[in-house]
Amino acid sequence: MRERVVVRLRELLATDDLAALVCLSPENVAYTAGFVIPSHQLMRRRHAATVITADGREAIICVDMEETTVRAADPVTELRVWAEFTGRPMATLAELLRDWGLDGSRVGTELGYLSVTDHAELTSILPALELTAADGLLSRARQVKTPDELALLERLSRISELAIRESYESVRAGSSEMDIASTLTRSVYEQGAQQFKLMIVATGERSQLPNVGPTDRILRPGDVCRVEIFSVIDGYHAGVCRTAVVGDPPPEAEKVYNNLVACKKLVLEAIKPGASSKAVYQTFMAKFTELGLPPISFVAHSIGVNLHEKPYIGAYSDQPLEAGMVFGMEPLVYRSGFGFGMQIKDMIAVEATGARLLSDVMNTDELFRISA
Repeated sequence: MRERVVVRLRELLATDDLAALVCLSPENVAYTAGFVIPSHQLMRRRHAATVITADGREAIICVDMEETTVRAADPVTELRVWAEFTGRPMATLAELLRDWGLDGSRVGTELGYLSVTDHAELTSILPALELTAADGLLSRARQVKTPDELALLERLSRISELAIRESYESVRAGSSEMDIASTLTRSVYEQGAQQFKLMIVATGERSQLPNVGPTDRILRPGDVCRVEIFSVIDGYHAGVCRTAVVGDPPPEAEKVYNNLVACKKLVLEAIKPGASSKAVYQTFMAKFTELGLPPISFVAHSIGVNLHEKPYIGAYSDQPLEAGMVFGMEPLVYRSGFGFGMQIKDMIAVEATGARLLSDVMNTDELFRISA
């Protein structure tokens, strides 16, 4: 199990007067265990869990298919296994809680993830168990990263950005979006990522579309290109986006991009411990509105085992920033009114002295040029 994470969670268990915490989602199992249980992400019925008690005990629960994988990743932590097809994961969890004398205790779990059916089964087996929502506790815990988490996110940031640079360098006018995707894929794996999520390759008129994957579209001179990828190791994500142009940019592109660069610099300067997240967003908005275009409702989001986590630097919440937080910062325009969209997405860490750029491979002050 991830020792520093478990220590933090035990502190929060004491604050919330909980005897134990049961993590059930793939994200929080990876957060606590320190690794991904592979099919847990793919099939919801293959339940896995981590259990942490206030008095120092830890356990992992998994399906028998994954027993050897889990044991290889963690040979020390107590492991309880349920048999696929004939076993019942909630019964295995209940047995563990009963064995540990927790069947009548106050236990936190992810009620936002646990299905109604599984909740009913667990509480029918342990009717005296007081299950309470720990979703907020886990969200609070994940906001400030441990040194190990920060080091991993910094490594992932550079993997994602270097892959984007290599993909842009590998193509020219006449290449396809699939050619970009091919280099992206190869590069993230060559650099040691275990997988990737949300590959966005959007060129020309498609650069206006959010969250779209690659097609057979051919690159043409003047095309604006938006490429983003989230590299993943042990369940952690780092997303970076870079905008490029094939040859010379279309009219108005430099104006839009220069505004995003200025927004990026203002946000980086404003981020520091104690800063108001809403005030940072308002700083962004004061510059962005010069374009006369509608913005998205946030300029940065926390990131870790989820692509988007709280807190947001945006319009609808306000929270003091803390050292140890990591954000995906993304000044962007989807619909510029000129047939293209642009985005600069960086990974940044909040440190005692301010913001530190984790994605520092490319110079984003100017548009990257793809050969025409």
